[in-house]
Amino acid sequence: MNPTTPITPTAPVAEGDGEKKTAEKAATDTAGAKDAAERPETAGRLDKARTESAEATEPSDRDGAEQDLDPDPDSDADLGLGLGLDDDDLDDDGSGKESAGLGTAAAAVVSVGLGIVSLTGAWSGRVAAERETLIGQIKTSSGGSAAQQISEIYGDAWHATALVNGIFGLVALLVGCYVLVRPAFGAPSAHPQAGWVRAVAKGGIALGVIGVLVSVGMYFDLIVALPTAAATPAGS
Repeated sequence: MNPTTPITPTAPVAEGDGEKKTAEKAATDTAGAKDAAERPETAGRLDKARTESAEATEPSDRDGAEQDLDPDPDSDADLGLGLGLDDDDLDDDGSGKESAGLGTAAAAVVSVGLGIVSLTGAWSGRVAAERETLIGQIKTSSGGSAAQQISEIYGDAWHATALVNGIFGLVALLVGCYVLVRPAFGAPSAHPQAGWVRAVAKGGIALGVIGVLVSVGMYFDLIVALPTAAATPAGS
C-alpha cells in the first residue's frame, strides 16, 4: 500500500462570505480616505486645489465683477494730469473766467453811468463852480469893470463845470473802449463776450463822446458865448 498524503480539511465557504468581505474592505478604504482628508495638511492641499480650479475656470467672470465693483475714481484726475493740470488749476481756471466776465460787465455799466454824469453834471462840478465864483468875488471886491466881473465870477465857474463834466465823459469813453477790446488781450476764452455787455459798453462810449463834445464846446464858449457888458458912453 502506498502511503497517503494527509489532507488538511478546509472550512466550508458560505455563498455570501465573499461579498461580505468585499464590502468590509470598501468600508475600510473609505474610512481611511476620510481620516486622511481630515488631516490638516491634506485639508490644506484640497482647499488649495479647489481655489486654483475655480480661478482657472472663471477668470473672465471674476475680472468683470472686479471692474464693476471697483470703478476708477482717478479717471478725471488722470485726464487732468495728462493735460498738465490738477484739480486746483481746473477750479482756478473756471473761477478766473467767471470773475473776468463779471468784471467786464460791471465796467460796461460803470461806463454808462459816467456818461450820464458827464451830461447831467455832478456835485464835484458844482463845488468847483462855487469855488471859482468865490474867487471871482474876492478879486472884484475892490472894484473892477463889468467885463472883468462877468469873466471872474460867471465865466470861470462855467468853465470849471465844463472841465469836470468833460473829465467824466472822457473816463466813460475809455472804460467803454476797454470793455470792447478786452477779449482781444490775454488768454482766449471759450465763451464769447455776452451781447448785452457789448451793447452797454457801446452805449457808454456814445454817452462819453457826447459828454466830451459838449464840455469842449462849453469850455471854449463855442455853444453859448459869455454875456458882454454894454459899452459905457464916453463922457457920461
